[in-house]
Amino acid sequence: MKSPSLNMPHADRLYIGGRWVQPSTSETFAVLNCATEEVVAHAAQATESDVAAAVQAAREAFDHGPWPRMAPAERAAYLEKIAERLEALNDEFARGWSIESGVLYKIAKPRIGLFLSGAFRQYTAMAQTYPFVAPTRSVTGHQAYQVQEPVGVVAVIVPWNGPAGLLAYKLAPALLAGCTAVIKNTPETPSSGHLFAQICHEEGLPPGVVNMVTADRAVSETLVRHPGVDKITFTGSTGAGRRIGAVAAERVARVTLELGGKSPAVVLDDYDVEAAAKVLGAPYFGYLSGQVCHSLTRIIVPAARHDAMVEALAAAARSMVLGDPLDEATSMGPLATAAQRGVVERMVAQSVAQGAQLVTGGRRPAHLGRGFFFEPTVFANVDSRSFAAQNEFFGPVLSVIAADSERHAIDMANDSIFGLNAVVFTHDTERAMRVARQLRAGSVGHNASRTDFSIGFGGFKQSGIGREGGVGGLEAFLESKTVVLDRMAS
Repeated sequence: MKSPSLNMPHADRLYIGGRWVQPSTSETFAVLNCATEEVVAHAAQATESDVAAAVQAAREAFDHGPWPRMAPAERAAYLEKIAERLEALNDEFARGWSIESGVLYKIAKPRIGLFLSGAFRQYTAMAQTYPFVAPTRSVTGHQAYQVQEPVGVVAVIVPWNGPAGLLAYKLAPALLAGCTAVIKNTPETPSSGHLFAQICHEEGLPPGVVNMVTADRAVSETLVRHPGVDKITFTGSTGAGRRIGAVAAERVARVTLELGGKSPAVVLDDYDVEAAAKVLGAPYFGYLSGQVCHSLTRIIVPAARHDAMVEALAAAARSMVLGDPLDEATSMGPLATAAQRGVVERMVAQSVAQGAQLVTGGRRPAHLGRGFFFEPTVFANVDSRSFAAQNEFFGPVLSVIAADSERHAIDMANDSIFGLNAVVFTHDTERAMRVARQLRAGSVGHNASRTDFSIGFGGFKQSGIGREGGVGGLEAFLESKTVVLDRMAS
């Protein structure tokens, strides 16, 4: 299998202050094709001094540049141009996502447009509808205004599983709000950040409005700690989110944290197990091999139907065709990195050691000697308090849990430190709404996972703080200011 090329403009440079600049070190990150383990690019590696330069450029652009002082409609005109360029490069973003992260190209191509240009167009339209300056009357009778101001310099930290789409839903509202930004790519998946930076450069954003670096965890912490950064927006693991939240709290920096999940699918007694399994099995394994924070990985079913659900999910797992994510015949790609595959392997072994029944999968496929592949895996008879039920694998692993009643199912669904997503399977819409209101999750779907960034996405409990997408996603980058004038309201 020959590795395809990766479109990564100025791979040997960082984007700082409106220019592609050389990093302060010759060290680079090797970018791998996760299906072949071949090196497809070398990305410039940022040091602490590079991060400081990027923050300084963003600080200068915010404090003294034109961007925050433009009208929202003026900034939206840039967003519209960016959206057009994203549409033109849709295929390049999709291919990069497949090569670096393992998502199937046939899934990536339509989905990437929904997230990338969709995010920028959503916030372009919001420039006309959101009340950035709202007149009101003070309690004293004076003329007053509630004004929404940009929060300032934003550190945009994106994960390796869906870097382009999540970058769009962070950067678009931040830019519309009038913020300036430092994009921090992961070493494993830097190509989308380079493409974004190139688009911003070509569309003539003022220098320093968007800056882009790629850095490891140690250097990234200097970005979070930097006193010139007013806001951190991060998507990643709950462990990393805890660390970012703690560091930001030291200087009361604003944060939006979109973190991990262990999302439940609650199948009620009136719903067909086979129908539910068609939603929960192959689509889950096939979309990023389970490397999705809001994946439905805890399947809670009536005890009498536990075995039927296990059989249906195991059949779906065994039907998956593992291989090159760019191949139309493939139904499941690899994991993104060797490290993540190792994590999944260790967690599967620990689950078995603690009593989870391994029905299928649980190992590397014997016929694929290269690439970070892992077999789709199903556990049966999982205790809701066990390791398998309580921990996020971030890989192709499902756990089936038996419930004694609807109340028992709801209690087990909520018995988690996470609260990102959930689904209720029932033919009764009123029942679905009643159960959904009892689930402690940021999104709840009926008969399918129905997360929607255009409305808002985020989690309860340790699945995060704040929301991305929709009006809430814009307000995450705004500070509310009250202005009361020395004149009486008319």
